Amino acid sequence: MLLPTDVWVAALIRRAELGGAFATVARRGDARAGGVLVKVFDTATRQAALYTEAFGPDGTRLWIRPLEPGPEGEIDAFAARQLGYDPDLWVVEIEDREGRHFLTEAVAPGT
Repeated sequence: MLLPTDVWVAALIRRAELGGAFATVARRGDARAGGVLVKVFDTATRQAALYTEAFGPDGTRLWIRPLEPGPEGEIDAFAARQLGYDPDLWVVEIEDREGRHFLTEAVAPGT
C-alpha cells in the first residue's frame, strides 16, 4: 500500500459507513506497513467472505478471496491461521446486507 495502513483502513471503514454498512477494526496490526484482511459478512445470506492483498501475474497489486464464501466460523479460522504467520496483520470486519466489500482497488475476477 502506498498509504500507511492505519490511514487506508480508516478510509475503508468510512466508505463502508457512507454506504450504509457497519465496519470495524477487529484487530490492529502495524500502523505503517501491516497487511490487511477484509472480512465481509452478508447479513442477508448469513455468509462471510474474506479478501486479502496479493499480486497479479503482471506484478500489479490486487485483492483476492483465498476461500469461497461460507460460514463465518470457517472464515475466522482461516484469519486466525494467517495471524499466526503475520502478527502485523490488520483485520477489518464489514457487515452489509448486500455483502459489499467497499474495496476501491482492483479485485481479482470472480471474487
